[in-house]
Amino acid sequence: MRLNEVVFTDAKPVEGYGPGFFRIGGEVVHGPVIAGPMGTLSWAGFDDVDALLALAGKIDILFVGMGADIAHLPADLRRQLEDAGLGLEVMSSPAASRTYNVLLSEGRRIALAMIPV
Repeated sequence: MRLNEVVFTDAKPVEGYGPGFFRIGGEVVHGPVIAGPMGTLSWAGFDDVDALLALAGKIDILFVGMGADIAHLPADLRRQLEDAGLGLEVMSSPAASRTYNVLLSEGRRIALAMIPV
């Protein structure tokens, strides 16, 4: 078997999370966050649609972490993101973090938007 080093561009893996924060690529970010090929950014949450729409064309799948439990994405937001061509996977933030890390290590074109637990 041949192993190749993965280059994450500016994307960093999620290393941990807790009440109100995430640790991504060695940095602690408080509150909602977007992580992906553009790096790690603070996010204003579901009202900040433009930050998510900016990912269109740059990624294939956006993982949305809804906090401690899975919940439905607001219908209008889901429609806007799907109309922009973004594939969506909605799950709890812990599950979204794990899935993101696995696919990131495979070099996939993905991003992550999460609400803290």
